[in-house]
Amino acid sequence: MKGYLIDTNILIYYMADDLPKKEISHIEDIIKNSFNISIITKIEFLGWDKHTKEGYRSALKFLSFSNVIPLENHVANLAIKIRRESHVRLPDAVIAASSLHHELILVTRNQKDFKGISGLEIYNPFQ
Repeated sequence: MKGYLIDTNILIYYMADDLPKKEISHIEDIIKNSFNISIITKIEFLGWDKHTKEGYRSALKFLSFSNVIPLENHVANLAIKIRRESHVRLPDAVIAASSLHHELILVTRNQKDFKGISGLEIYNPFQ
């Protein structure tokens, strides 16, 4: 099985039990076997200002099972290249660079955010 990098929006849909029913088992399999996230996703997911205290604790515990990919020089340099070539937002460039550098399939609903990034493989459970 090829590895995956899970984008913030998928974590939100998963925690809210708002994924398409036919995709839940596949997403749970990805989480069980390839729970990789970018440092950006960790910041976005835990930094959401609408978390209740219990919701924040649940999110923190949930992410404790993930492999957080840090912002290393290789990823940063690739994110710079992506921004210069594709003009995507900085957080999305870092997420895409993390996915590309580690050869992971990006799991996201927001395909348009990553439009024009060469070589990026995307799995959208909403399609």
